[in-house]
Amino acid sequence: MNELDKKENYTNQTFEDIKHIDENGIEFWYARELMKVLSYKDWRYFDAVIEKAKLACQNSEITDIDHFVVDNKMVEIGSGAKREQKDYKLTRYACYLIAQNANPRLKIVALAQTYFTIQTRKQEISEKEYTSLTEDEKRFYQRNLTRKGNYSLNQTAKNAGVKNFDRFHNSGYKGLYNGETADDIAKRKGLRYREDILDNMGSEELAANLFRITQTESRLKKDNICSEKEANKTHYNIGKNIREVIAKNGGTMPEKLLTPKKSLKQLEKENKRSLKEK
Repeated sequence: MNELDKKENYTNQTFEDIKHIDENGIEFWYARELMKVLSYKDWRYFDAVIEKAKLACQNSEITDIDHFVVDNKMVEIGSGAKREQKDYKLTRYACYLIAQNANPRLKIVALAQTYFTIQTRKQEISEKEYTSLTEDEKRFYQRNLTRKGNYSLNQTAKNAGVKNFDRFHNSGYKGLYNGETADDIAKRKGLRYREDILDNMGSEELAANLFRITQTESRLKKDNICSEKEANKTHYNIGKNIREVIAKNGGTMPEKLLTPKKSLKQLEKENKRSLKEK
């Protein structure tokens, strides 16, 4: 099969095949891999597209470094010598902007525009649409938001000087859960080793954690915090403040909320299995 035929056979699955998931469960794409799929042979030209996409992001008053994360690598150039090669980790939104600014004459670019536009829209939902979702659907939606929120929070925390991210995140959990760490929460929920606690929360508990995540990021930026100690203190205080608001409004404390019978990973497996059987 020649190169043209390969391009003709590109489908939406092509973009899923080059998708990566990091240790926090956040999806991303490498710019160099996306470049090849979009039929760009020279990095100079694709890098120019990325710069246009970054500008579009900035013009939308969205922080571009949260979506275009520099991830340079050392590559061999012969005789044992190495040089730094520029690359990015891209969010789905970044891929969407790149597709919108790429060469529209390329058929694969048109497919990318459609794919990333639809997928990006799927991650957005109105309040009316949200209320019509089932509890498990709300869980999936809130979990997706917490993934994106944690990814953005990690970038902001890193800029604030955080190096020990386990301690940083536990500071937030301790504030919100009356002293409980992530491990404490996992044990209370009866989870297996390394099982994701956020995958085992109901929509109300996820929403409380999403509020903690977004408010912490906002405060780190607003107060221009630049020390790990202050970042941890801020995360703890935000979690504690949210807990106090829940108590003031007569709500249920996060640790008192029921743990769903099935994790989101279990539900995903069941959904995939049922689709295969159809």
